[in-house]
Amino acid sequence: MADGATAGPIQVRAEDSGFGAEVTGVDLSKPLSAGTMAAIRDAWARHAVLSFPDQPLSLDELEAFTLQMGPFGDDPFIAPMPGRPNVLELRREPDEKAPNFGGGWHSDWSFQPAPPAATILRSEVTPPVGGDTLFIDAARAYDDLSPTMQAMLAPLRAIHSAGRPYGAQGLFARETEKRAMKILYSAEADKTHPHPLVRTHPVTGRKALFVSPTYTVGVEGLTDMEADAVLGFLYKHLLQDKYRYRHKWRPGMVLMWDNRCTMHFAEGGYDGHLRVMHRTTVAGDVPV
Repeated sequence: MADGATAGPIQVRAEDSGFGAEVTGVDLSKPLSAGTMAAIRDAWARHAVLSFPDQPLSLDELEAFTLQMGPFGDDPFIAPMPGRPNVLELRREPDEKAPNFGGGWHSDWSFQPAPPAATILRSEVTPPVGGDTLFIDAARAYDDLSPTMQAMLAPLRAIHSAGRPYGAQGLFARETEKRAMKILYSAEADKTHPHPLVRTHPVTGRKALFVSPTYTVGVEGLTDMEADAVLGFLYKHLLQDKYRYRHKWRPGMVLMWDNRCTMHFAEGGYDGHLRVMHRTTVAGDVPV
């Protein structure tokens, strides 16, 4: 990591690329002052992915911290925890054979009219191997495109849908292996919603590519072959190593990322081990 930098009442140690940072000097289990919240929001805007080590939050405390960032987002297609409508337990038992949840590049719930701004994930049980979360800096990837390509993409609207994973004939509907998490697949997931292929961040003003292999199913006004060509190029461009940040989990860690300018991927590699995470989302804006 780069040299530490103090941001108000917190300490922020950013990755060399500036994408991803570790935040210390704060206790997320307590209500945060306006100054501390401003410093966290500033660090989040700068680095997009923030990790907070040594934060063994209770579920009440996780919910309270989420609400300091903003209202809860809507989490469809996965049954929430009993009595906790805004908390998902991402659980995989040691003997599970089904693929790990989240194992495809995506931006959370991008198929919604107003996708969540943030996802907050807290590690409850961390396996001794595997389970890294990978992130892509979709803003820097956009910046590196040629002006000609940027101009071509500017008017395009990508079509998003939850159908591939959660639809009536989607991946989860076809699963035969038992899974600890309860997936609520349905025909509702097959609906589509368009968003600008290049979206502008409401806080930083930076533009970012807003597509993903999991939830983007086409491009308005383009044939399937044309859309496949454009999206295929963009995915190849986005997934270059230079845009990646690999997050390695530790017990009692909180991770918060910006769905408006990133994609992420949950790695497996922990078969035979229990892994338990608790997740909330923060409501977002309609992409522009």
